[in-house]
Amino acid sequence: MSVIIHMMSLEKMSKEGTWFIEFNTPFSYHVRGGIRRVLYSGVTKYQRVAIVEFEDLGKALVLDGKIQSSLYDEFVYHESLVHPAMITHPNPRRVLILGGGEGATAREVLRHRSVEEVIMVDIDDEVIKLVKEYLPEMSQGAFNDPRFKLVLQDGRKFLEESRDRYDVIILDLTDPLEGGPSYLLYTIEFYSIVKDRLSDDGIMVTQATSTSYSLRTFATIYRTVASVFPIARAYQVYMHSYDSTWGFVIGSKKYDPTTLTPDEVNNRIRERVGGELKFYEGDMHRAMFILPKHIRAVLNDESIKPATDKNPTFLPA
Repeated sequence: MSVIIHMMSLEKMSKEGTWFIEFNTPFSYHVRGGIRRVLYSGVTKYQRVAIVEFEDLGKALVLDGKIQSSLYDEFVYHESLVHPAMITHPNPRRVLILGGGEGATAREVLRHRSVEEVIMVDIDDEVIKLVKEYLPEMSQGAFNDPRFKLVLQDGRKFLEESRDRYDVIILDLTDPLEGGPSYLLYTIEFYSIVKDRLSDDGIMVTQATSTSYSLRTFATIYRTVASVFPIARAYQVYMHSYDSTWGFVIGSKKYDPTTLTPDEVNNRIRERVGGELKFYEGDMHRAMFILPKHIRAVLNDESIKPATDKNPTFLPA
């Protein structure tokens, strides 16, 4: 017996139990350990949603067939997304998050004592309601912090209509899937709007897909950011729940994250961040930005053109 939970995902009953298959490309997939239970499965106005509990990963959010976060290692992803940019900036006070429905990105931003205001813009109110109900471990109270404000709107439209400026903008978006809600948030036109909404010394960071099974997409995102910002830096971490190394790209007007020494990073963490981080620290900051030779070669491949609204980038399909 088998049951389709959502697009490109399969819950399959077997002698070994219940299994989850996530397709990375049309030619590759990975099988995730047994599913203990399905807490929710449905379709919102924008995407297919499931909240499941895995035997090995614990509870997880799955959107359009792809695991977004699991309790097992979400801290690796969210600390890697948030803290390199926040630590690089000398005094981040106003922070904008686009996406980040679980609330975990906001949770990490709010750990910074300098932060006075965090605005999170997410298009899918149904996902936020679901994670509040089924995954409160992710946000850990961030939605109730007095410095936090939630705006239910398309992220690009929000930036186009607003004239507010931010010290850090964090793009915690779903992957650029053809027909999905986020693919126009990885283009020159969009990053140009982001740049305009940053303060004079502002920094942005975006998740940038897998550096393994979608390396050219990662490179396209990097080259797109680099075509807009004077400083662009790509980095990666390994995510067990994604079964892949995962990429991020920073775009900065003034400050270069790769110039920080491990000691400088650790000192800033001690001075500015509340609580104990589980993953990110000085040596890891340095290691993240050291990319293998074959990845650097693709990033420097001039045949890979920046993405535009008329010619966006998509995951391999």
